[in-house]
Amino acid sequence: MLVAAAVCPCPPLLVPEVAAGAAPELDPLRAACLDAVAVLAAARPDRLVVVGTAPEDGAGTYPAGARGSFRGFGVALDVRLGRDDDGTAGQPLPLSLAVAAWLLERTGWSAAPVTGLGVAESLATADCLAAGRELAVPEGRLALLVMGDGSARRTVKAPGYLDERAEGFDAAAAAALGSADTAALAALDPATARELQAVGRPAWQVLAGAAEDAGLSGRPLYEDAPYGVGYHVAVWS
Repeated sequence: MLVAAAVCPCPPLLVPEVAAGAAPELDPLRAACLDAVAVLAAARPDRLVVVGTAPEDGAGTYPAGARGSFRGFGVALDVRLGRDDDGTAGQPLPLSLAVAAWLLERTGWSAAPVTGLGVAESLATADCLAAGRELAVPEGRLALLVMGDGSARRTVKAPGYLDERAEGFDAAAAAALGSADTAALAALDPATARELQAVGRPAWQVLAGAAEDAGLSGRPLYEDAPYGVGYHVAVWS
């Protein structure tokens, strides 16, 4: 049963070593993400699953101890998902899960065993919802750390340039995430999300599936669009 969830964005700039001189600009976002993880720990889960968007070849499950890296951004920084380690390297974490692993390391996470789920950006809504329901089936107290960005087309300087629809899409997503509205999340259109470069859509819809019958309440912690990308932080408990 899902007992708590935290929604965070997953830009590599969340990691201060990657952001370098721009790091202080995202301090409020980092603080909100750390607060969200603290809510998960307070829920006393039996297991934590980190859910994040992944490229097609990175979709699938990741065991505790899976490694990720930010070396592709010129930073000699490696991370590990949780504290357990089966001794095998395995497939490297996709970026969304690597950022989550950094967040968990930053908070000293020890509340429950951790695994990861990479969700392909192209995954249909029905399949996302089904994946979420499957996560919630096993017995015990489940917590989810859901990683995903809103639209990357909020301003003319955004990575995808300005799209007039982006602000409205992000407002709808923020309202749904902040109020734990699973129906509204399920209603997000994959085609529109893809056009607006809102890569968090599939991960958010996995959350919607997992939380359908959980009776959780939502609380927004952060909503802004620095660098023209929509970032949302919310907790469900």
